[in-house]
Amino acid sequence: MPPKKSNTLTEAELRLMKILWRRGESAVTDLVADLPEGSALAYNSVLTTIRILEQKGYVEHRQEGRAFVYRACIAEHEASRSEVRHVLNRFFGNSRERLLLSLLGDGEITAEELERLKEVIRSAAPDAEPAGTKISRTPEGRL
Repeated sequence: MPPKKSNTLTEAELRLMKILWRRGESAVTDLVADLPEGSALAYNSVLTTIRILEQKGYVEHRQEGRAFVYRACIAEHEASRSEVRHVLNRFFGNSRERLLLSLLGDGEITAEELERLKEVIRSAAPDAEPAGTKISRTPEGRL
């Protein structure tokens, strides 16, 4: 039985998508030329990868002369939201709280990042948290 088709992006697919999001329409030769040093792929590898992206619905093409010109048909923010939803579902049982607690509990968050998160939470649900309420951690690092 063949493996289940995934709609998430591999590293190689994401590199090509980032180029398309930045450049806009591009032929395969443009994509090959625009790959960062050290991650260069052969023309045939880029062609195979871009065709997979088309099958996944991330890109579409039009013909220009003999060449195909590809363009992203999913915006970067949509793709990132899709990836986050995938991680949320796969690892956290669709619990945003568990995801955030995991991110906040790793000890790598800065005070500035935490303050920005507090502001976003306050603005998203102004009635949920009285002004001046502090988010505190338990000795284990949990909120």
